Amino acid sequence: MTNAIIVKNLKKNYGELKAVDGVNLQIKEGEFFALLGPNGAGKSTTIHVLTSLAVKSSGTVKIFNHDIETDHIKAREQIGLVPQEFNMDIFEIVEKLLYFNAGYYGIPRAERKKRIEEVLELTGLTKKRKVKVIALSGGMKRKLMIARALLHKPKILILDEPTAGVDVETRQDMWKFLKKLNKESKMTFLLTTHYIEEAEQLCERIAIIQKGKIIACDNKDKIMKKFGRDEVHVTLSKNVSEKEVASVLKGYNYENGGKLVKITIPAENFDYNKLVAKLGKLPLDKIITKEKSLEEIFVDLTHKYQSKKSVGGFSQ
Repeated sequence: MTNAIIVKNLKKNYGELKAVDGVNLQIKEGEFFALLGPNGAGKSTTIHVLTSLAVKSSGTVKIFNHDIETDHIKAREQIGLVPQEFNMDIFEIVEKLLYFNAGYYGIPRAERKKRIEEVLELTGLTKKRKVKVIALSGGMKRKLMIARALLHKPKILILDEPTAGVDVETRQDMWKFLKKLNKESKMTFLLTTHYIEEAEQLCERIAIIQKGKIIACDNKDKIMKKFGRDEVHVTLSKNVSEKEVASVLKGYNYENGGKLVKITIPAENFDYNKLVAKLGKLPLDKIITKEKSLEEIFVDLTHKYQSKKSVGGFSQ
């Protein structure tokens, strides 16, 4: 399968600030890929370099094998960008705004009307063509930004925090729309977000970025298997001293919260029967096994990296 985006050892410095610090990524053609990280992690800066809105300090970036430095025009032609901030003339009529932007992309006048019809149909905005942008709902404004980004028929659509600031219902509608668009268009989608649920809903592969570095990159199920740890939640029928709990659970990683004891389970080769036998020495009420969510894994990884603790074994 063809690589749509190849990033090797990308660095972007602003003075002494290392906004992007050695990022490596390979994104396949047709993939819906997420760059997930907290605010200030380096997501938007990476996107700015890919789209030539920022000049890299070092490293290599290729878009469908076009180098963004030596073949920047061809590289930029492959990308449609939907920025985080709304940046349109809100007093313009929808189809006129698209007509102006089609000219910006260099689309000949004879072709503009056809392209506008296509993107309006694709984004479900045909009935809003004569409406002023200011009269559109938040979700429709987002779709209009996508329509604008699709005018020049890019092979890659970059979505920078596409549902920031919208309500829950609009966000879920946008997810359905984006999944459908990815499936029908066969384009490559690169999503940046700090919403864990958004990345989980839309993407198969996820890269987690923190302090300008990729700290995990893989299929989301593999990330959960690799970094996730089941927990056994033990509810006791009465309070037990820490000394007694420690005696029973010697060698296990646990948190004692009085009547609730949480035991973290290693990912592989764990003997549950042995643990249950040991727990029988305590006054049990109930035992529940809980699988760690992607959100919990994300928080663990980013916090550990923020604290400069080793998280090890990250693949790119």
